[in-house]
Amino acid sequence: MYTFEDLEIWKVSRCLRNDIREITSGFPKEEKYSLTDQILRSSRSVTANVAEGFGRFNHQENIQFCRIARGSLFETLDHLICANDCRYISDKQMSMLRVDIEQCLKLLNGYIAYLKKVKSNQHLNNSITQ
Repeated sequence: MYTFEDLEIWKVSRCLRNDIREITSGFPKEEKYSLTDQILRSSRSVTANVAEGFGRFNHQENIQFCRIARGSLFETLDHLICANDCRYISDKQMSMLRVDIEQCLKLLNGYIAYLKKVKSNQHLNNSITQ
């Protein structure tokens, strides 16, 4: 792996982010600086935090940024529920987005577990060599 762009979680979250951008383009103009902006920011935060964590080159910091990304996924879901309640998105769109968010969460949790395992193995290897 050479860049955060190779991470499956980043790729899938990018697709979610782009889908959300497309959907929010149909929101009412009066929501431009409130709900639309909030959904776009939270969905962008997912990929941004995955990328930033990757760039830290430190397993614990990467894990922390992934946890922030996970929080942003839940925030995005809440904003989408609000948009669905306001009938800006259909129940079908909401269901599809919920599936996409759940896929992102599974990948993100798997990546966090992987990082924890690598960190633990590195700690064990350092203890053995000392």
